[in-house]
Amino acid sequence: MAPSEGALASPRLGRLARRDARTQPSFSLEQCELCGEQIEPEHRHLLDLETRELLCACRACSILFDRPEAPSVRYRLVPSRRLRLEELVLDEQAWERLRLPVEMAFFFHNSAAGRVTAFYPSPMGATESRLEIEAWSEIEAANPILAGMASDVEALLVDRSRGARRQWLVPIEDCYRLVAVIRTSWRGFSGGKEVWVEIERFFEQLEGRARPHREPSNTNATEGS
Repeated sequence: MAPSEGALASPRLGRLARRDARTQPSFSLEQCELCGEQIEPEHRHLLDLETRELLCACRACSILFDRPEAPSVRYRLVPSRRLRLEELVLDEQAWERLRLPVEMAFFFHNSAAGRVTAFYPSPMGATESRLEIEAWSEIEAANPILAGMASDVEALLVDRSRGARRQWLVPIEDCYRLVAVIRTSWRGFSGGKEVWVEIERFFEQLEGRARPHREPSNTNATEGS
């Protein structure tokens, strides 16, 4: 499997990784990449659908693109919701049918390709995996929350490494960050201890920002009658 050209290849990957590192000094103000206004380190992003790159956006530009009548179809505002999917239906057999070579991956609706695509982080960046559409369709049917993922800008992030069984619905920028963490922390052939420390730190930070989501229970139509 070859890395997907340009899909997540961005000079911002290193910056995203550094922004999450605890040992880095505070950052100077950045600029909105649409209007040039100065913005704080914590800000929203737009996804350029042609290049798959993230653009830093000020509050005014974020509001502008957070409307149905947004003036451009090229840029899409990355949402801010992070959901911990505690009841995601994804057993061992379903995971195996996805035919992923590793146990950490993310999935999103790619509007250009017209289908759901799967990527996994690697020392070389994000690598696209050949996704069996039927296998994904079964998982989506069992988990209605996945049908509501915003195309291109939201993803299902799954971590099953080292015995973990955890998954989240996240902004696509979080997947970029995870790719950056692994790419910048990997040492040698196996990655070394540092990369796993940084991976766990990433997931701890994600846990701190995510809220739990549970699928609503089926209620009896005659309940309360």
